[in-house]
Amino acid sequence: MSKSASKPVPESRGNSVEWVTIAADQAGQRLDNFLLTYLKGVPRSMIYRIIRKGEVRINKARIKPEYRLQPGDLVRVPPVSRPQKGEVPMPGERLRRQVEDAVVYEDDNLLLINKPTGLAVHGGSGLDFGLIEVLRAARPDARFLELVHRLDRDTSGILMVAKRRPALRWLQDQIRQHQVTKRYHALVVGRWPAGRDEVDAPLLKNELSSGERLVRVAEGGKDSITRYRTLETFSGYTLVEAIPVTGRTHQIRVHCQFAGHPIAGDEKYMDDASLKAFKAIAGRRLMLHAHALEFCLPGETRVKRFEASWDAAFSQVIEMLRQRESS
Repeated sequence: MSKSASKPVPESRGNSVEWVTIAADQAGQRLDNFLLTYLKGVPRSMIYRIIRKGEVRINKARIKPEYRLQPGDLVRVPPVSRPQKGEVPMPGERLRRQVEDAVVYEDDNLLLINKPTGLAVHGGSGLDFGLIEVLRAARPDARFLELVHRLDRDTSGILMVAKRRPALRWLQDQIRQHQVTKRYHALVVGRWPAGRDEVDAPLLKNELSSGERLVRVAEGGKDSITRYRTLETFSGYTLVEAIPVTGRTHQIRVHCQFAGHPIAGDEKYMDDASLKAFKAIAGRRLMLHAHALEFCLPGETRVKRFEASWDAAFSQVIEMLRQRESS
């Protein structure tokens, strides 16, 4: 017998297969996101493992994590160990306050948060919690809080969190239809060429056995386009605006590297010599910030722009480079 996933998930340890029928108001979300909520407290790495091994099935067929659920889908959820009440580590009051203070806009449908660098958007892969878990802990009475999209752990900036499922579907539909403009600020190594306003290069994602994701430009990868505009130039560095037309993993970071101008402080995609030189003058901060979003609020037709300011570390690096130019 199937049961609706809208019912509360018991916190006792599951010991049998569960069959979940997807209701209309649950459709549209990715399978991995659904399981993260349904199997609350189960590590993200385990979620991907049971999907990869075929233990999770939809309508009796193996499925990929990015599959979007449809009304009436029958989801097979295997037995997994779920934390007992009190076993899940809770974020501290200071971190909860920091996330609440980072809210730059809120209405009945969504939150816009200026995510701090170093904070993952969700727990898993050795992390007890990320921004969404911190937000849920800070707002225990909130009935629904879900990430609309994601930012890398070391990328700071504006992030959408839906407060209602219809709003989640509305916003994700806009993203899929390329109706949301995301504007990033990135400090890159060297002088960005004046005529280079776009990088069009396919990206191929690899996942190591450790779970670490690495992306490279390669034939057979997914089509990926990023547009660029120079904002400010310094000796040895350029501040650029990057607008991803597509939304691939690490897209801006890899496209900057491919163009010969990696993002300063990028330990994954920056060469060792450049990384060492940057750390010597500015520390370890990845100089990538999601500065602005342009989109229609749920139920509206007029595009609005929302911005998130640089944090102190990002600002200090830029100010140091400005002072160095003027000295």
